[in-house]
Amino acid sequence: MKVGKKYKAALELVEKDRLYTLEEAVALVKKTSTVKFDATVDVSFRLNVDPTQADQQLRGTLILPHGNGKTKKVLAITSKVEEAKNAGAEFAGGKELLEKIQKENWFDFDIIVATPDMIKEIKAGKVEYRVDKQGNLALTVGRVSFDEAKLLENLQLVVDTMVKIRPAAVKGVYIKNAVIHTTMGPAIKITFNGRQ
Repeated sequence: MKVGKKYKAALELVEKDRLYTLEEAVALVKKTSTVKFDATVDVSFRLNVDPTQADQQLRGTLILPHGNGKTKKVLAITSKVEEAKNAGAEFAGGKELLEKIQKENWFDFDIIVATPDMIKEIKAGKVEYRVDKQGNLALTVGRVSFDEAKLLENLQLVVDTMVKIRPAAVKGVYIKNAVIHTTMGPAIKITFNGRQ
């Protein structure tokens, strides 16, 4: 695999087989960002779970103390278009926007909100985040621009939650591997004091 000079330099900062503490990993992940934009920082887990078994499925919602640094595009379904746009909605409109979603498969937004008079027009489904078929799970914990303390606090909450939600049916090692990395940056293996 051919890699660029910046990526090679970042890779040299990471010891291949070393397990870094959360504090060390957060400091290092900021140094290994190779892109010019404000890269996201993700943590990825390889879990010893079988998501086809109902008693080993992991799902849920996690609210990070400092957010994940992502901004959301809001679509407001309303008859009060100007008010919605003034309140910060990226897109605002009525039935015509719902028709655009259905006919054009348009999803250039993150959140839909609706006023009470328009709520009956929306037919929405539930979106769940879960472990994939190989037992992998990835979550964004922030951005490179976050200071280390905020990034560490977000990461610690994710790790604590992963340990806490361990399914009772899982025998042996639960978290096989965990890494933290930036967008297009090298993976840094992390340990959390043998709490897997």
